[in-house]
Amino acid sequence: MSVLHDLFDAQLSVFGQHILWREVVGNAFGFASAIGGLRRRVWAWPVGIAGNLLLFTVFFGVAFDNPQAMTLFGQAGRQIFFIITSVYGWWRWYGVSRGRGTSGPAITPRWATARERLALVAFWVIAVAVVQQVFAGFGAGWPAPRWYFWCDAWIFVGSMVATYAMARGWNDFWLAWLAVDAVGVPLLIKSHFYPSAVLYVVYGGLVAYGFSVWLRTSRAAVAAPASSTAVTV
Repeated sequence: MSVLHDLFDAQLSVFGQHILWREVVGNAFGFASAIGGLRRRVWAWPVGIAGNLLLFTVFFGVAFDNPQAMTLFGQAGRQIFFIITSVYGWWRWYGVSRGRGTSGPAITPRWATARERLALVAFWVIAVAVVQQVFAGFGAGWPAPRWYFWCDAWIFVGSMVATYAMARGWNDFWLAWLAVDAVGVPLLIKSHFYPSAVLYVVYGGLVAYGFSVWLRTSRAAVAAPASSTAVTV
């Protein structure tokens, strides 16, 4: 147990800042999962779950005595939602891939319909307004300004939207991630979660590339003959 405890609390120091190895490893799993998602592979989901479990212990610092001495409730809470949604995405992609009877990409991406997209945007706007109020009610464990709760709510709800859209195989999920990163990177830097901030910057490039890959694939599927055996979700 002592060895496991030491591994759990292991840290490295970068420019005088103490960083948990859990944050580094958890983000590495997250990056690997993003690559798997880009390639539309089923293994992206369980790999992502492993990263979410580690990152939950990082962001829920109030319970794990982390060096940042700060808790990001939105970041911690979204790890739980990631796990729940990832189980759904794992089940859905696995089912579609089995229906195809191939070891290739699990799904063929497409754009969300106008109704689906409207529902996503409406949910995002309404949920952010509600969640920021809930987060403010709980507090941050430090004298956080009001904008902090709005930012945390934006990241939390946007992550829910993006992960669900990925599970459905919609191109829109890449755009949702860009919107999340635009707020997430500054907040993580200000909160001293530097490995996560750096990874989110890298994510930005990966997301842009992934969007172009999925977009080309969805266009090719639309242009394919009606007799094509491609399976969409």
